[in-house]
Amino acid sequence: MKITKSKYGLFALAHMILLTGCSEKFKTIEKDGFIAVENEGGSTLGYSPDSGVKLLTVDRLAFKDMNKNGKLDVYEDWRVSTDERAKDLAAKMDIAQIAGLMLYSGHQSIPARPQGYFSGTYDGQPYVEGKTDASDLTDQQKKFIEEDNLRHVLVTTVKSPQIAAQWNNKLQAFCEGIGLGIPANNSSDPRHGTVARMEYDAAAGGTISMWPSSLGMAATFNPELVKQFGEIASKEYRALGITTALSPQIDIATEPRWARFNGTFGESPKLSAAMAQAYIDGFQSTEDRGWGLESVNAMAKHWPGGGSGEAGRDAHYAAGKFAVYPGNNFDAHLIPFTEGAFKLNGGTGQTSAIMPYYTISWNQDSENGENVGNAYSEYIIGNLLRDKYGYDGVVCTDWSITHEHTVMDNFIDGKPWGVENLTEAELHYKALMAGVDQFGGNNDAKPILEAYEMGVKEHGEEKMRARMEASAVRLLKNIFRVGIFENPYVSPDETNRIVGQPDFMKAGFEAQLQSIVMLKNSNNVLPIRDKKKVFVPKRYVPASRNFLGMELPESTDYPVNIEIVKKYFNVVDNPEEANVALVFIENPSSGIGYDKSDLEKGGNGYFPMSLQYGDYTASEAREESIAGGDPLEDFTNRSYKDKSVSTHNKTDAELVVETKALMKDKPVLTVLSITNPMIFSEIEKSSDAILLGFGVQDQAIMDIISGKAEPAALLPMQMPADMTTVEKQFEDVPFDMEVYRDSEGNEYDFAFGLNWNGVISDERVKKYR
Repeated sequence: MKITKSKYGLFALAHMILLTGCSEKFKTIEKDGFIAVENEGGSTLGYSPDSGVKLLTVDRLAFKDMNKNGKLDVYEDWRVSTDERAKDLAAKMDIAQIAGLMLYSGHQSIPARPQGYFSGTYDGQPYVEGKTDASDLTDQQKKFIEEDNLRHVLVTTVKSPQIAAQWNNKLQAFCEGIGLGIPANNSSDPRHGTVARMEYDAAAGGTISMWPSSLGMAATFNPELVKQFGEIASKEYRALGITTALSPQIDIATEPRWARFNGTFGESPKLSAAMAQAYIDGFQSTEDRGWGLESVNAMAKHWPGGGSGEAGRDAHYAAGKFAVYPGNNFDAHLIPFTEGAFKLNGGTGQTSAIMPYYTISWNQDSENGENVGNAYSEYIIGNLLRDKYGYDGVVCTDWSITHEHTVMDNFIDGKPWGVENLTEAELHYKALMAGVDQFGGNNDAKPILEAYEMGVKEHGEEKMRARMEASAVRLLKNIFRVGIFENPYVSPDETNRIVGQPDFMKAGFEAQLQSIVMLKNSNNVLPIRDKKKVFVPKRYVPASRNFLGMELPESTDYPVNIEIVKKYFNVVDNPEEANVALVFIENPSSGIGYDKSDLEKGGNGYFPMSLQYGDYTASEAREESIAGGDPLEDFTNRSYKDKSVSTHNKTDAELVVETKALMKDKPVLTVLSITNPMIFSEIEKSSDAILLGFGVQDQAIMDIISGKAEPAALLPMQMPADMTTVEKQFEDVPFDMEVYRDSEGNEYDFAFGLNWNGVISDERVKKYR
């Protein structure tokens, strides 16, 4: 037996002598404040010396006595199947403990912010830099762990990878010392986006590897690359103490105006299914063998697809709560799930969790005729997901669906769509009986306990206990599968070594290069191989508000890291001296399709969402909206016909046109940072070349421009010819728009892209077009 010297050495030695004598088949190592126990040919255990957990020895092997009852229970035996362990533990839990397991925390920033969203306190005081330990648990976290039995925590921003690791270890030690010793299943929304202006250095690491957006991944048309991302990201997640990814987002983006288009794999059901399959296999399967210590649960979203919001409005807002199906194409939206997330190639079988979207899938319930949010729909969850498609994994609601709805246009408003008249407890009960296992954004177990009592009154205690246990088993399986019942601790030093290591940063940067689409290259302007003189005009950004309503000031500045540009070219301030101009802009953005000030003028508050830069009047919009109705409205017609809207960044188009005028007959290269389809007629003729970047670093763009890398990506969506075709297309149908034809005669259709030799026509195009 090996005992390392440390302040816990005597503690560990005493345990080993008392419990094992000298013939055990395991050894202990103290590191990073916890005790590691390595079983010969078996699982490695980890526990805190301060949690009260002791070791049990059975068959000369070590096990953790997590409930501290002095005997080995089935759920504590790492030799037993996940299914048996989950059922044993669920049967031992009281209803309050199960209710806590069904909670998924609100967003937790590490450390907590002093005020506002993501705020928290430490011993009653706000976080103070240099005074408060950033890795400590907040008062609120201690409360929802101990008093509400919550064990699923959503992690947002972290101060550093090392702080995240230290916080995880403190959280797990806290959980370990309570009740049945159930560890925390920490999770994250996607966190591998780029910092555009950051320089990439092949020999250097970073805080985490940086990859293109999901839409950029789709533009590669390469599922193997997406799988590689999942494999790398899962290693980084595990090093941070994260064991569930609240991703991938696999809605097919059939509505081009949708605000969440950028988080999808585009509008093709077939491509989205292939990407979903690869992404989840990468995250969940350890070296293609199935569940293991590098596995991360994937929560695929959003069932049954949220990409058909009427007129592009998003269901985070009451103004966008309806998904509509004028093309009768509901079933196509299920394909990324049924042919991707539920049919994995790796050893894990299917995605371990599903998140329904906020939307009301309008008039799709053929059994009960209900128009309610998907998580409340017995048809959407019970009949379709559970029964027809046989899904028995975790179903977790999107965040805040059981909170109160008070306004039409606030991102953090409650979202109990279609059942706004129910109490908080009734909302939980309805979702529970529809087939939901978990409630996103809820830290308080009280309404779940009240929902349980409602069920006891209606169905009896035996049936409701069985219903609660069924959810507990599903939830516990996901915790057992990733091995954190045995060892939930991470080494901060290993975290620093793994997260953002040079090989991972390199893979992410290469993926960025593969995601950049070249739409136009008139007269072979690109690549610019010589260090020519370039003019980069500054970009004006008007004052605006972010999605949380915080004010953002206006600015005029270089829209690119100009120091990086200078490493490739000679930057000049005078366009007359330049050989070429590089114009960096963003696609048009016109808001959420709603403005409450319109109500004061006698209007209904609804406005068009425009994909063009210039002012737009919706003369071709529907006279009557397909869906409508809200307790805060006394009408149901949400039409915006003949209303006008301006984009926030109309000056972007002006910048391209003005730069072309300044450059005269010299070439202008337009680089677009893009999140949605857009209309190119206002800028294409003034652009000799056009590149699209989907959340990439400036340096990746410069590598393409300079010829250091060749563009190879394809459009994962159509680019509409005009707003008329946008208004006439069906929200639920892909590939149904007239596409833009440029001055070179190329159509900006799905799977179109150029390389140095011209239009790309390879196996990817043949397979997915």
